[in-house]
Amino acid sequence: MEGIDNGLRRCGSGCRWGRRGFGGRGAGNGETTRAGRMLAQGDLKLIALALIAEQPRHGYDIIKVIEEKTAGWYAPSPGVVYPTLTYLEEMGHVVAQPEGAKKLYVITDDGRDQLAANRVLADAVFERLASFGEMMRQQTGNGGGAEGGDVPPLLRAALDNLRDVAIRQIAKDADNEAELVAILARAAGELRKV
Repeated sequence: MEGIDNGLRRCGSGCRWGRRGFGGRGAGNGETTRAGRMLAQGDLKLIALALIAEQPRHGYDIIKVIEEKTAGWYAPSPGVVYPTLTYLEEMGHVVAQPEGAKKLYVITDDGRDQLAANRVLADAVFERLASFGEMMRQQTGNGGGAEGGDVPPLLRAALDNLRDVAIRQIAKDADNEAELVAILARAAGELRKV
């Protein structure tokens, strides 16, 4: 079958794009979570395209949908999302329609073709986000059980702050994961004494 030529490398049918495209190894998207990178390199391009295929969207909408899928534990930064949208536009996969001070992104026929060629991967990324969100809901008691609604607002704010700091620290250096886990385990031990 004919391959995809994105100007960087040619790959066969069903292959994920490499450098600067969908797929590849590593994590060049600048976003992380406690377990390392939430999205592999190229995954954000693919899920942004899939979300735009569902309905035309602004960049902020994409951030919010991803955040919702992970129960609020992961939201790609605007500094990652908007360059991704620009890239998709440059590749001809979306067009940006001015809407006041914002841009509304709409998928093109080329974008639909690219998404169709990578649908299995897109579905896998969405499943990973949903699984992560469900896992975090269960671990934090926000899964609809009695625990989630009973957390006082100040304690919830402190827990959110702790989560945000931990995520930022692991984003700076993924090699610090063991140290961060040890610190959190010690903190949990101290809380059990209260």
